[in-house]
Amino acid sequence: MINLKVLLLENIHSSAQESLQAAGFQVETLKGALSESELIEKLKDFQAVGLRSKTQITERVLKESPHLESVGAFCIGTNQIDLEMANRLGIPVFNAPYSNTRSVAELVIAEMIALSRKLGDVNRKAHEGQWAKSASGSFEIRGKTLGIVGYGHIGSQVSVLAESMGLKVLYFDIVKKLPLGNAHAMESLKDLMSQSDFVSLHVPETPLTPGMIGGEEISWMKKGSYLINASRGSVVDIESLAKALESGHLHGAAVDVFPTEPKNNQEQFQSPLQNLPNVILTPHIGGSTEEAQESIGREVSHSLIEYFLKGATLGAVNFPQLEIPPLKEEARRVLNIHKNVPGVLGEINGLVSKSGANIRAQYLSTDSEIGYLVMDLEVKDAQGLCADIQNLKTSIKSRVIS
Repeated sequence: MINLKVLLLENIHSSAQESLQAAGFQVETLKGALSESELIEKLKDFQAVGLRSKTQITERVLKESPHLESVGAFCIGTNQIDLEMANRLGIPVFNAPYSNTRSVAELVIAEMIALSRKLGDVNRKAHEGQWAKSASGSFEIRGKTLGIVGYGHIGSQVSVLAESMGLKVLYFDIVKKLPLGNAHAMESLKDLMSQSDFVSLHVPETPLTPGMIGGEEISWMKKGSYLINASRGSVVDIESLAKALESGHLHGAAVDVFPTEPKNNQEQFQSPLQNLPNVILTPHIGGSTEEAQESIGREVSHSLIEYFLKGATLGAVNFPQLEIPPLKEEARRVLNIHKNVPGVLGEINGLVSKSGANIRAQYLSTDSEIGYLVMDLEVKDAQGLCADIQNLKTSIKSRVIS
């Protein structure tokens, strides 16, 4: 049994626990999130923690958890984690940027069809005993124009699915992206929004995105168009969206993410968008499919396993990237995270030389704050050498893999 313990919070899919235990890790699972103080107390016994969107890994949590070696975000977003502080403390954070893309993309396509046919409203009326059969205000999506804001993993998947259904696809991204199929890049957000029948948002939460779709931006949209937000709750000004729907400027909207969301399924949900016509409200379920959650569980647990057993950091969102081959049987692997200042490598190599070790391989990657060094050595006392390296003033964390 590997003496490494992982805490999995928020009902993470069992595939994560299975993968980690198969690799020899000890795993404890909890269904819900923990408060800051509860989390600090719980993490005293764990080297890694896995979470979804509700658990907050704050500066205090990180500073008061010196044994924490890594964090796994079993979702796409990482804004619930203080990435900068984790970097400074030598804690790589891994997420799942690919696993739920199909689930979110399919939901967006479904919502486009549902909005264009007013399925939410007619479904509710049928349940209430009303027979609201009418073609008025109902449309096919074929031949319409979809504008995608943010052409990343999910946006590009939506693009492919939409085009296969006969839509013209436009997209806008602040980073130049290669279009898939016949999608066309737009020069500005205003150009995209003014030409689209549907606008679907797929942007991350960055300093640029909170409130990026407000009253002015919504006014650029075509009268009778639709807005879909399955990205981040902070991106859209909800009050402005509600006004545009009430005035009839927008014909409908689908929102899966909100500025403030309930902490659990028992807490009451409230929004200015409630009870407005042709508005689909869903409880942050874009990636909530069995397939996506199983895939996320395996993707993030694989990253954690690769880091602890090999030292690989490929895919870490806040850490120097290293893809490392398996360790040779006759060697020991020493890992060192250090402050990125001049002379560190020279000091470490001096200690290696003094120990009489033979360097089989050496890998180094840096960012503006830290450096990450991996050395495969033939050495008699790897733990002793690791301790000497850790005692350097520049060292943050060091460990041995054998």
